[in-house]
Amino acid sequence: MGRDAILVLNAGSSSIKLAVFAERAGELALELRGEVEGLYTDPRFQAHDPAGRVLAEKSWGRTTLGHDGAVEYLGDFLQHHLADHRLVAVGHRVVHGGLEYTAPVRVEPAALKALERLIPLAPLHQPHNLAPIARLLERAPDLPQVACFDTSFHRTNPDVAQRFALPAELHDAGVQRYGFHGLSYEYIAAEFPRVDAKAAAAKTIVLHLGNGSSMCAMDAGRSVATTMGFSPADGLPMGTRCGALDPGVILYLMDERKMDARAIERLLYSESGLLGVSGISSDMRTLLASAAPSARLAIDVYVYRIRRELGSLAAALGGLDAIVFTGGIGENAPAIRERVCRDAAWLGVELAAAANAGGGPRISAPDSRVSAWVVQTNEEVMIARHTQRVLRRE
Repeated sequence: MGRDAILVLNAGSSSIKLAVFAERAGELALELRGEVEGLYTDPRFQAHDPAGRVLAEKSWGRTTLGHDGAVEYLGDFLQHHLADHRLVAVGHRVVHGGLEYTAPVRVEPAALKALERLIPLAPLHQPHNLAPIARLLERAPDLPQVACFDTSFHRTNPDVAQRFALPAELHDAGVQRYGFHGLSYEYIAAEFPRVDAKAAAAKTIVLHLGNGSSMCAMDAGRSVATTMGFSPADGLPMGTRCGALDPGVILYLMDERKMDARAIERLLYSESGLLGVSGISSDMRTLLASAAPSARLAIDVYVYRIRRELGSLAAALGGLDAIVFTGGIGENAPAIRERVCRDAAWLGVELAAAANAGGGPRISAPDSRVSAWVVQTNEEVMIARHTQRVLRRE
């Protein structure tokens, strides 16, 4: 039998992403990655090697595969493609760890039940994250599974940053600010010292900009404030999510538009954000390429909200030494980075245009008082590292 391998699964509402890592020279190296998409409409699968070459692909046509069917198929696929490896564990991204789970944990049936109780806190994410865990517990009960939480990294936020100004009884019942994208921020916190050790030890704002967008204020690599709150719908506008919203709007929609909870949920999560404002697309690439006034407006709203949150997070930090862009938009949209940096000139950010066009890693001028960087995130390897550590503790 060859090297030990760790499988990482990231299950969404209609897809399961996977990555396989094996240890080489003491480091976790990517062996393959893949995704099953369209689980309930038009299932299709593709896997690539680390160089991006297609290893396998399959399409099921217009049918329902579901999460269970996808887990079964992936199990068979991996048995064949990892015949010379020994699968030692599976690591999962789980959006919500609540207040109880402040670090990754091995999932036994009792822990799964505890995580299922958090479904009301993340009804659009948690059930899908947990579905493969439940299926694998049935299929391979002796295979270690580790849940890694998007909320854990933000448990270092001070109590005042986690509270809403609501009655204490609601706070104690769990109605508070949790923050998300924690696995991405944790990866950046681990990698940024290699890029700029001095800035990483100081006051940094990380901008995770993608289809889901948020920002996090870090002091010496620890989260002290973040833009997402009770749910991943708070903070910045996103691909299809509205971001921060006056709660009075919800009451208006209920009273005047007679919308029920599910209709409001659809509006806030699936029909708003860049898509809602532009009426064209939720994809920043499409909007940047469009000449339509509504596309420009959607981008303007997005950048303006980043500008507002940047000031807010700098205030929470009591100063600012560096900003870091990551995520699909943060890493690949120089035009957005340029606008954000120009807006942040008052904070001491001076953009280096050529460096920004080239993708960095440093995109600020040498004498910029606040440095600006592009650092590629990697949630999958973060999950694999956590899984490895949990195994070694046992």
